[in-house]
Parts: sequence; C-alpha cells; structure tokens
Amino acid sequence: MRHHPHGTASSGAGPHRTVWSGHASNRLQWLLAAAGVACLVLGVRLAVVASWTTAIVPLVMAVVGCLAAGLLVLFGTLAFVHVVVRIDHDAVRIRCGHVGVPRRNIPFDDITGAEFLPRVTPCHWGGWGYRWRPEKGTAVVVRRGEGFLLRLRGDRTFTVTVDGAESAVRVIRDRLGMSGLPGHQAQV
Repeated sequence: MRHHPHGTASSGAGPHRTVWSGHASNRLQWLLAAAGVACLVLGVRLAVVASWTTAIVPLVMAVVGCLAAGLLVLFGTLAFVHVVVRIDHDAVRIRCGHVGVPRRNIPFDDITGAEFLPRVTPCHWGGWGYRWRPEKGTAVVVRRGEGFLLRLRGDRTFTVTVDGAESAVRVIRDRLGMSGLPGHQAQV
C-alpha cells in the first residue's frame, strides 16, 4: 500500500518488516565525487610520470597529498549521495550512501515525538552530511527540502531529509499513539 509518491508502506513478514520507506538523493554530490576522482588521477599521474631522481620529498608529499585528498573527497561525498529511511515496528532506521554507512537505528522506545519539516537546508546545519550542532541536535542532510525531526528522550533531536517526510511522520506518530499531523516548522 502506498502512502505517498515517495514513501511506501508495506506489510511483510519477519521481526523487522518495513512499515514505511523513503529516500532522498543529491546529484550535486556526484560533481564533488568527480573532483575527488580528479585528485586521485592527478596523484597517480604525478607518481607515474614524474622524475623521481631530484626533489623526492616534495614529490612524495604532492603524490600522497593528492591521493589522500582524492580519497577523502570521494568517499566523503559518496557517503551522502543519498539516504534511505525505513520505519518498522521497532525503530526508525537511517542508512547513508551506497554502503549504508553511516547508519543510525532509533528505537521507538527512545522517540517521544515527530514533526514534519517542509524546508531543511544544508546551510542551517553547516553543510551536507551527518551533522551535529549543540543547539539543534543531530541530522543527516543530503539535500535541501522536506524532512522530519524526531524528538528523543533526554531533550535530543534527530533530523533527516527524505522525500515523503509528511507520510513518515504520520506513520511514526501512529506508532507512538499520537493523532494528527504536527505543525510545520519554517526551516531547520
């Protein structure tokens, strides 16, 4: 059964059957990944075509620097090309990137509320990725747009950008025994 064009509900079998799932992606991250590949190519090219007879220390530093920067940019961006959110009867499960890392499983026992956020922006979180700000909590922000905020025990919060966030909030609130859709917040 489909709750929203971007989020789906299902009734499978098993202990962690998915009740709702949704995702969000950011194609701009692929451009940043390409920059990482370019750094790797430059590092390999320097290592292969450079003369290793003179100025060896600066050359080693340049090769290692290009390779390290390329790997950091490449893997740092690929981890946040997309996010997948799955809600089952036990938890809200968040997986980032193609490998599913970083990931976060938030048991319903820790969730006290959920709010739909019509506009989550990376600039309010300090950029894309897995973010933490003392005054705002933790977030996974892969693009600008809709998302939801989970209120957690201990006055903590967790925000995630995902398509179909409004239907996800309904599913979470139903699971928590809350009725209605909470009010919208302008920006997070």
